[in-house]
Amino acid sequence: MKTNLVKKEIAIKLRKKGKSIRDIENILGVARSTLSGWLYNVELTREQKERLHKKWLDALVKARLKAADVHRNGRLERVKRIKEDTAKFASKLTIDKTLGEIIFAIFYLAEGTKKECSVVIVNSNPKILKNILNLFRYLYSPKPSKFRCCLHLRMDQSEEQLKNYWSKILKIPKFQFIKTQFDKRTTKLTFKKYRGVCAVFYNDVNLQRRILYIGEELLQVMDKI
Repeated sequence: MKTNLVKKEIAIKLRKKGKSIRDIENILGVARSTLSGWLYNVELTREQKERLHKKWLDALVKARLKAADVHRNGRLERVKRIKEDTAKFASKLTIDKTLGEIIFAIFYLAEGTKKECSVVIVNSNPKILKNILNLFRYLYSPKPSKFRCCLHLRMDQSEEQLKNYWSKILKIPKFQFIKTQFDKRTTKLTFKKYRGVCAVFYNDVNLQRRILYIGEELLQVMDKI
């Protein structure tokens, strides 16, 4: 009991000096609920209140920064684990022609033209278009001369520059590019990394039918899952 009285007196003195209840709790090892009762009638000066409030705000900022760091580090760790898991998964994959046709057909169902005419693949992502075209060449050994490309660009984009870019990426000669289409509605400047939309045509309606029919069969199989 005497110890408590001593601690109470010290707590009151510390409070009058402008210490926060949290600080006093840490110094004396007394529960905050007990301190609240001891210090209920101790008035702080305006200056002390302002100083404590500022200290509270500073601590709040630090706490938020620390929480943001914890969240960011946790997110980075989760992303790292996912990347490692998917890298292990991908290292076991081997794409033969059967799996290749399944992949291509699924992609074509999402991105290809369905109207019977020719194989038409459209995308704005150079990496996706390049690799799906690599898969197409691997599967069907198409005649290079039967490819055609059409660019869909914004008004401020350079046709010549982007023809050179897509021609190199897709390994299709520039003379096989047909008339570029410009979107006349565009008025704002285009993002530097945006290369427009590229449509690749391969004139073989029977091959298109095969790809679409494989896709339709896959849908039937997946419908039973």
